[in-house]
Amino acid sequence: MKRVFLIVAAVALLAAGCKSAHDNSLPRGTATQAQLDAFDSWFAAEADAGQEIHSAMLLQHGRVIAERWIEPNAPDSAHIMHSVSKTFTSMAVGFAIDEGLISLDAPLVSFFPDKLPEQPSDWLMEITVRDLLTMSCGHDDEHTDEIRYNDGDWVEEFLAFPIDHEPGTFFCYNTIGTYMLSAIITKVTGQKMVDYLQTRLWEPLGIEKPYWKESPQGMNFGGWGLYIKTEDMAKLGQTMLDGGKWRGKQVIPADWVAEASKAQIDNRPKNFDPDNDPNPDWHQGYCYQMWRCRHNAFRADGAYGQYIIVMPDQDAVMAITANVRNMQTELALVWDIILPVL
Repeated sequence: MKRVFLIVAAVALLAAGCKSAHDNSLPRGTATQAQLDAFDSWFAAEADAGQEIHSAMLLQHGRVIAERWIEPNAPDSAHIMHSVSKTFTSMAVGFAIDEGLISLDAPLVSFFPDKLPEQPSDWLMEITVRDLLTMSCGHDDEHTDEIRYNDGDWVEEFLAFPIDHEPGTFFCYNTIGTYMLSAIITKVTGQKMVDYLQTRLWEPLGIEKPYWKESPQGMNFGGWGLYIKTEDMAKLGQTMLDGGKWRGKQVIPADWVAEASKAQIDNRPKNFDPDNDPNPDWHQGYCYQMWRCRHNAFRADGAYGQYIIVMPDQDAVMAITANVRNMQTELALVWDIILPVL
């Protein structure tokens, strides 16, 4: 079965050279034998660790050099992104800022003055778009599950929760905060975020309009609920690696790519001990709805092992879909096995 896959892959590589200029798929390249061996070894190591990988695509110098799907997953099937969705939300925010519709320092409450609690706290009034992007809106704990499993107005419920810290000073991973970014995009554009991205991201990158789950108020979840293909993940990663350009054309504003992929807030917990850290790739700093990693890399990541890993020093991108128990183990094996052959 493995031999059949390799033959099919070789045919696909040959066919890639004959594609028309209008084909928006990623170009295919040729891997070294060491890279192919490492790709095989990485899949085997993940399996040995009890990790269920669904697909992986590895790019270097703008070309796909290795790719694999484990049945029933397939190249043309969309996969749940979980929190990788957040990075696509960040791109929508970047477009809206570039178009002058919002600003990083715009107060959250300015978009929803009719949904405020009767006595809003001073700190609620201080939350900005930037604070939502950096997961620093001031909550001690995220309230996603308390909000999403009912039919209330998610915006009103978010605004009603007490704020425990001065916004911008305390990191707390907050998925429902990303929903608020989606709500802001809908408020200022009159469109669901998935529709707003149609001409700005999906069409330029040749991504078929994806499915994105919605709240009872008809707004995309933002922080989760997006379904896209592995190659679509890799396209975003490659575009970010290239400073927002796709095939030489500026698609995502370059300054947004630079800011969105830069550490914006210290996300290390209190009494952090770097010498005894079981999750070192989660304590390198948080960006705008994505994470810094070791090895000067950055990533979009989602629960159960969904990754878009961008490695500027190696001019490489790796997209992974999975259903794993330990995301740090999954990522550490990338560093241990894949990184050395790039």
